[in-house]
Amino acid sequence: MESLQNNRSIFALPEQAQLAPGDFEQAASLLKIRAGIVLGEHKHEMAGRTLALRAHAVGCRTVREYLDELARNSVSPEWEMFVNAFTINHTAFFREQHHFDILARFARTRSKPISVWCCAASTGEEPYTIAMTLREACPQPDVGVSIWATDIDTQAIRRASEGMYPLERVKPVPEDHLRKYFQRGTGRRAGMVRVKSNLRNLIEFDVFNLLQNDWPAPQSFDAIFCRNTMIYFDKPTQTKILERFAPTLKAGGLLFAGHSENFTYLTGAFRLQGQTVYVKK
Repeated sequence: MESLQNNRSIFALPEQAQLAPGDFEQAASLLKIRAGIVLGEHKHEMAGRTLALRAHAVGCRTVREYLDELARNSVSPEWEMFVNAFTINHTAFFREQHHFDILARFARTRSKPISVWCCAASTGEEPYTIAMTLREACPQPDVGVSIWATDIDTQAIRRASEGMYPLERVKPVPEDHLRKYFQRGTGRRAGMVRVKSNLRNLIEFDVFNLLQNDWPAPQSFDAIFCRNTMIYFDKPTQTKILERFAPTLKAGGLLFAGHSENFTYLTGAFRLQGQTVYVKK
């Protein structure tokens, strides 16, 4: 889309927020094909604003021109921004605490090394919570624990790898964990904390699309966290992803789901253990 940069001055942003007929359907189709995300009709207004801003940013005259450019060029760098614009990064430290209690008990029973995949890492709160849980549960986590934290949102993963948060974000973290695993900012970084290396070194951050073909090798993980992610996919896509999760788990491995997600009827590869935690059969 580089050749369109000079057209920005003729783009009327307010008008473009009103999508032309077919624009929403085309955007929804491109998003589903690329990322598996289902764009519900109730997001029509949000999609209009989002697409208008992206079209304006690359100098397209209309949303239709923007979408057509994406459809024509599957390797355009704008695809990254398009997908990022429709991902939701709602997360928190120690969200759904019972999952981390289960993970701690599970980790104590597993032979080492133990590996965990957090496949919707967002801005990092979840994988860092997993890391704190495993450090507390395992006597020698530096030599026996690894976490692979991935997300399709490139901007979110960048923030996650930086490991910097305002104090407000770390309120759910126990005080003793804050002292052990976070460093308080000073000067211009006052009011911020940064994850210490004793936590950060357990995690590898990567961009990963759950629809891509090059998945991890069989029996790579003891546990997978895929929480509040499947709700953005349709049933066939959910089933496909679940059936690809199963081989990557070691025998008896756990799959952690979101509180509103139910995988029981989608695949026979997992058995519900309880509290939205599934065990590989």
